[in-house]
Parts: sequence; C-alpha cells; structure tokens
Amino acid sequence: MHQRVKSHFKKADPRLFKVLQSIGDVGKVSSIPPRQYFSRLCREIIAQQLSGKVADTFMERFRALFPKKSVSPKRVLGLSDGTLRKIGISWAKVKYLKDLAQKVQKEEVSLENLQYLDDKTVIAQLTKVKGIGDWTAEMFLMFSLGREDVFSCGDLGLQKAIEEIYQIKNLTKSKAEKLSMRWSPYRTYASLILWRSRDRA
Repeated sequence: MHQRVKSHFKKADPRLFKVLQSIGDVGKVSSIPPRQYFSRLCREIIAQQLSGKVADTFMERFRALFPKKSVSPKRVLGLSDGTLRKIGISWAKVKYLKDLAQKVQKEEVSLENLQYLDDKTVIAQLTKVKGIGDWTAEMFLMFSLGREDVFSCGDLGLQKAIEEIYQIKNLTKSKAEKLSMRWSPYRTYASLILWRSRDRA
C-alpha cells in the first residue's frame, strides 16, 4: 500500500488507520490486461455465493474445457449447457455465462473499452448481462480495472466490519455510503482493510 494512502487514512479516519496498523499491509490495487476481462467476468459469475476455495475449483474445471485453457466468448457459446453444468455450477450460472458470451460476441457489451470509462458507465455496461448486478460490477472495478475509489454498499462483509469497528447497529446502505466518503479517494483500500479485519476475526 502506498504511503499516500496510509497518510490519508491516518488523517481522515484514525479508527480505520488503527485497524490497518493491527492487520498490516493489505497490498496494492492493480489492474489486469484487457484480454483477461472476459475470463475474469466468467469467474465473477461462477464465484457468486461461493467460498473462494470452491470458486477456484469450479473455475479450474471451467478453464479445462478450453484448448490451452483459453477462455473466449465464441468457445463458451460452442459448449453445451450440459457440459457447463457438469463442472458443478447451477443452471442459472450456465445461462449467465452464455448471456455474457453472447453480448460480448455481438458487441452489445464492449469489454476492450471498459478501462477508459468512468465507474458508473462501467457498471451500466456490465449490468446489461444477466446475472451481473451492481456488486459483481463493483468487484470488477476494484480487482480487474484497479480503481482505487470504489465502495460496495451492498456487500455484507463490509457492512458487518463497519458495524463491528464503529459499533453501529442496523447499518443501512445510505449510512455506509455516507461513512465511506471520508475514505475517498481510496475507498477500495478501505474495503480491503475492512474485509481483512473480518478475516482476522
């Protein structure tokens, strides 16, 4: 984590900074190459409501379906629904993967341009796909595009961490959003701190 980020939290929110000191560095937010966007979105769909370990297992099975593990929209569309279902994912996720592949293939969703768009426009683009909601799009902003100022108010882990650290009961999305503004322009790093605090607990 850059010193500028630590300095910001030290000044803007001493309580969160204290948590950061106790858990150690949470790493650096970084982007991935555009050629990996499609595969990453497939993983985001596959990983929904699963633990990281299970999601990794299913993703490896998914990648094994393709020559040299090269995932592409055309190849996804060439697989039968039954073949995708056999890797362990639900029928709903099979439909979501096919919808993603179809929309990218038809250029209804242009992945190559996402890195140049603002956050709201990226979310609007990605949520055209069945099975991709705001949360999935926000995770893509954080971990694929490397955006430093993203906060997912609907993330239950973040909500729980805020309730514990700030001793807030019945936290609402609007309250979480308001609180998060003190962390801007580094809300993604704040999210990493909050998630790590939960892992430690």
